[in-house]
Amino acid sequence: MSRFPCQLTRRELVWQMGGGFTGVALAAQLQQDGFFQNLQAREISVSPLTPRQTHFPAKAKACIFLMMNGAPSQVDTFDYKPALEKYAGQPLPPGRKYINSGGRRVGFLTPAFRRFRPGGESGLLISDYFPNVRRHADKLAVIRSCHTDSHAHGSALVAMNTGKTFIGRPSLGSWCVYGMGTENQSLPGYVVILDRRGGPISGQPNWSSGFMSAAWQGTLFRPIGNPILDLKGPPHVTAEVQRSELSLLQKLNEQHLASRPGGSELAARIASYELAWRMQSAAPEAVDLSQETAATLKQYGVGSEPTDEFGRNCLVARRLVERGVRFVQLYSGGGHLEETWDAHESIEKNHGRHGAEVDQPIAALLQDLEQRGLLEETLIVWGGEFGRMPFSEGPNAPGRNHNPYGFSMWLAGGGVRGGMSWGATDDFGFEAVTDRVHLHDLHATILHLLGFDHTRLTWFHQGRDERLTDVFGNVVTGILA
Repeated sequence: MSRFPCQLTRRELVWQMGGGFTGVALAAQLQQDGFFQNLQAREISVSPLTPRQTHFPAKAKACIFLMMNGAPSQVDTFDYKPALEKYAGQPLPPGRKYINSGGRRVGFLTPAFRRFRPGGESGLLISDYFPNVRRHADKLAVIRSCHTDSHAHGSALVAMNTGKTFIGRPSLGSWCVYGMGTENQSLPGYVVILDRRGGPISGQPNWSSGFMSAAWQGTLFRPIGNPILDLKGPPHVTAEVQRSELSLLQKLNEQHLASRPGGSELAARIASYELAWRMQSAAPEAVDLSQETAATLKQYGVGSEPTDEFGRNCLVARRLVERGVRFVQLYSGGGHLEETWDAHESIEKNHGRHGAEVDQPIAALLQDLEQRGLLEETLIVWGGEFGRMPFSEGPNAPGRNHNPYGFSMWLAGGGVRGGMSWGATDDFGFEAVTDRVHLHDLHATILHLLGFDHTRLTWFHQGRDERLTDVFGNVVTGILA
């Protein structure tokens, strides 16, 4: 077949010409559908943290996520299973299919290591690992039918925070700040406070903004000492000199950005420089616990062991949301294995240690927020990345293995109906069987309580409107006030 000088056959030439005309028509249709306007709408202004209207009015204006890194055991904390007492020490019932994650040894059915008791007027059963939280049972909506997609800590943590088991997606906090902005332009909209023993095993992707602007990623505050390293400049640089340097840098960056519209990373960097300038005075004040009364410090367990660190973090979280920060995530447990809630060795040893660290501070946070009139507008979320098995790790082994098939989380505060439980696992607490709540459902519910339709809170990425819940998720309406 003969070819033209452009090295195309006649058929290829006609085909490409037709494709070109089709592309012109397609561009016109996309313009009519608002496709290119959507692209322009995603360009980031120099003030990405400006407060914005939510999809509908909501009670909750902020969220505090209490992440129990390592995965607490549901059957030892918030999901009482009397069948485990009845069949204690016996092998699994014949005919029941149990999938033990990670190929670890399967021991015998093991009852709760501490007693469950009713709390509040609701009589919600909560174990003795959380006696102080139990006094606030009427504030809690315990979801006992959660399930997730991974039995490995790293990927399950990323999934709990971003909706997917793989890295690179925006976190829940990033979606919230993207949608709401923040009321305080001198503090980050999204703050993460780690355990001093270390962070989650999968690290920074847990608070990343993924493919969205870097302005909405989580800002790490240290649990002790100066909350943000290198926030202040060298002592010989005065505030006036620093301000003039930043003003010149901002002018140059804005000129550069004006010739390159859509440069979200540069826009976020411009905003971060200005935010850092304002934070030099706002951040130290926000975490200055010397402003609190001695009674408040004692209430949170600050200055006492083992509650001092998590008590400080909970009190800082209250001070941050009080000052307009939208999303605060606190981690209990850092590093790996027994330094977290990962109780392979012994439930009693592990949960006894970590429960004692967090129980009083969490109860104090609930009470303090309520006394200040902030609980109605602050959503509290408690939980880990998955749960634990109803059987032991092996003969005479008092630990439990990972369980992604059924576990418990609880919510309290803004828009939540307290003093109740939702859903159920089977008789032994292995698998969610009634009113199952996937992490997409949990995320959809959290967004709803903050005023968002999770199907409409989207970000255009690689030709697709992405969202936290992907194409899944249903709001758990049964726990709404």
